[in-house]
Amino acid sequence: MATTGSWWTVLACVLVVGCSRSPTRAPVPPEEWWCYGADPASTKHSTLQQVTRENFADLEVAWRWTSVDEKPLATDPSLWTMTFEVTPLMARGQLFATTSLGQAAALDPVTGETLWVFDPKAHEGEPPGNVGWVHRGPSYWEDGDDRRIVYGDLGGRLHVLDAATGEPIPSFGDGGRIDLTQGLGRAFDRKYYSVPSPPAVCNDVIVVGSSIHDSPLEEVMPPGDVRAFDVRSGELLWTFHPVPREGDPATATWEDDSWKTAGQANVWTWMSCDEELGLVYLPTSAPTNDFHGTSRPGDNLYAESIVALDLATGVRRWHFQTVHHGLWDYDLPCAPNLADVVIDGQPRKILAQVSKQAFTYVLDRETGEPIWPIVERAVPRSTVPGEPASITQPFPTRPAPFDRQGVGQDDLIDFTPRLRRDALRILRDLDHGPLYTPPSERGAVVVPGWVGGASWAGAAFDPVRKTLFVPSVTLPVVIRLEQLDAPPGRYVYPTRPGPYGPKGLPIVKPPWGRLTAIDLETGEHRWMTAVGDGPRDHPELEGVDLPPLGWSRRAFVLSTPDLLLVGQMGEMNKRDAPPGVISDQFRHESDDPALLAFDPDTGEKLGEVPLPGNATGSPMTYSIGGKQHVVVAIGGAGHPAELVALTLP
Repeated sequence: MATTGSWWTVLACVLVVGCSRSPTRAPVPPEEWWCYGADPASTKHSTLQQVTRENFADLEVAWRWTSVDEKPLATDPSLWTMTFEVTPLMARGQLFATTSLGQAAALDPVTGETLWVFDPKAHEGEPPGNVGWVHRGPSYWEDGDDRRIVYGDLGGRLHVLDAATGEPIPSFGDGGRIDLTQGLGRAFDRKYYSVPSPPAVCNDVIVVGSSIHDSPLEEVMPPGDVRAFDVRSGELLWTFHPVPREGDPATATWEDDSWKTAGQANVWTWMSCDEELGLVYLPTSAPTNDFHGTSRPGDNLYAESIVALDLATGVRRWHFQTVHHGLWDYDLPCAPNLADVVIDGQPRKILAQVSKQAFTYVLDRETGEPIWPIVERAVPRSTVPGEPASITQPFPTRPAPFDRQGVGQDDLIDFTPRLRRDALRILRDLDHGPLYTPPSERGAVVVPGWVGGASWAGAAFDPVRKTLFVPSVTLPVVIRLEQLDAPPGRYVYPTRPGPYGPKGLPIVKPPWGRLTAIDLETGEHRWMTAVGDGPRDHPELEGVDLPPLGWSRRAFVLSTPDLLLVGQMGEMNKRDAPPGVISDQFRHESDDPALLAFDPDTGEKLGEVPLPGNATGSPMTYSIGGKQHVVVAIGGAGHPAELVALTLP
């Protein structure tokens, strides 16, 4: 439920410069791209319209930039990287990017020439937990001639660099950096802690989260504290504890004092902020352990929640928990989209948070109150001994889910009798049911899986059409728990992304990758279309009249006035890591590599432009010298990581 502070907290907030520092950010020129999501509201929308539906097919490669990671990767065979997931920024005639190994670079946006490189040597440490060496981009701040690049590296350090030279700002923190593994109140191995996503930089405040290893590898895991620093000096301004501490009423939702040892509930993804309201919005993640909660009974606030904090003070203004006592790794995977709309004749400031479970939570961004009712409904009970699973979960009544939820016989693939028969056999051997079917010792099919639904690719919002564009995948997973001999009552979960089949095809009906347009003034879906052609050449589908299939692969969206541009990942294959390497166990293979264009009003596919490889990060666009550029990341995970810039001839 949404909650607000007491009257004295609100009064204190008002006395601190209206709950915010005075904004100093200059208006973002329409031809530039200053934030990961285009702007602090995370719209992923650009007003540039040199590239139109009439000339989209004429786009061609203007330049390709090979990541500076390729040199250390070539000299150290023990290094592995995940896909190259960066979204670069463009400001004041420079393009800024980070690399999978945590380097930062500036490029000439016309030629792709490297202007400077900063290497914090993060890759000389141990690989980070979860997905290993991967980074999604920097942040940018300026005040007059003072221009800075802000990013966290995979060794858990926050860096602030001179945008013109790439040199650390000596007056910030400790010679231009801050060690974020310090000051968390717990001792832990720093390999469990990293910063792969861009911080929010709003009203002269840096707000930074972290990525924390999902598995409880130690009894006490790192907490997901979110901290704010002065962008000029590095002074710590405030800390928010998603795993609450003594004195916070939310500790009552972590029974048996589990708040003292539980970790995560972190913000590993990007964030949004409203600089006028002076609020930053945190999409938090699951608590330790992702899939088993006997060690943390209760609802576990503020895990898997949207939390609005005052930028200047860190005071919590409101929160909304999307999952109680999470058991599915349903982290909120991306920043909420902020929108100004008219609903029932009234102007409203809202946020729309898309989720892995294929819900869109639409809330008033000033108060946290739902725009349309969100109701508590009963969900299946856990069969795992001692698991205190929540008996209800919050269900938005509008908008409708944008992807498949849960699985039953009616959801199974049925192109041929044999495929149908094999799918029924696979499902019969596993627990299954509606959304929020809990993990089990037998193995439970969970739909959507932990990839989503929606993912860190996020959604785009068109402020003129008032439409949210949500890419999603239908990718079931099986979560099977195995009981440990010691300590008693604890479980582990083997990795099993399946169920694979029948005959190597997805077990459920298509589309397996889709794009959904949602009207944020009515909550109604405007259209849905498949993304990608899917495995039409599969031998089991020969001669079958097929509907649109889509690929069950992450897709990335960029909104413009005339087009909705979409890049889609290729196939990720599991591979064995070298001895001593605990992560980065995937290889990315190109398949149908192209930049796609869709009609934002109808969802009709308008065309595609070939890419040298599948997109691995969200595209961005800018204009320089009278030419609009679209830039997208490709490669990594066993292939050269590159940025590819497209322009018109």
